[in-house]
Amino acid sequence: MKQAVYGLIIYLFLMAPPVIHLSESIMAIHMHVQMPLLAVVGMLMTPLLQKKIPNFFRKWNENGFPGMLLFIIVFSFWLIPRAMDDAMTTTYMEVFKFISWPFLIGVPLRDSWAKVSLTAKNIALVILALLYMIMSWLYIFSPDQLCNNYLIVDQRTLGWSFLLVALCFIIFVVQSFFIYPNQFYEDYEGVSSIHVK
Repeated sequence: MKQAVYGLIIYLFLMAPPVIHLSESIMAIHMHVQMPLLAVVGMLMTPLLQKKIPNFFRKWNENGFPGMLLFIIVFSFWLIPRAMDDAMTTTYMEVFKFISWPFLIGVPLRDSWAKVSLTAKNIALVILALLYMIMSWLYIFSPDQLCNNYLIVDQRTLGWSFLLVALCFIIFVVQSFFIYPNQFYEDYEGVSSIHVK
């Protein structure tokens, strides 16, 4: 219950107009701070939702793969430059962002992460790394302004940050094969199961 309260507090904070204006004024903060924090909101609310509607999660995400697929699809959508641009210019896209990141990305990710195998988790991280590398190349080397609301220098900064995060994903996957490969995931699953009970 405490996690859900913390999630709600963060959610309300992120929805405050001054916070929205500040977080969306810088492209890298918009993508790498505001949006992931909205996903964290959903992750914090997941234990409460699992308690309130357990049958839904058992029926539609029994083995974790439907949730992971939903997470990757919606996550990939928000990597499209037009999607981020529209979120700043149209109300319905802004509303969709504040709904989809917590409940279509954060919730399925946390619910699925404890259910899928170590191999599936590493595959998901590799997919994210590849997506980030593609977006990095696009933002860094595109001669055109991809988002009307941001300058080319902003998109190149975002491109380099994409590359940095992609490298972090790759390093994490590689080290998981050599340094206590199951420890991180076992610890996470143990903590997650404690909160769900």
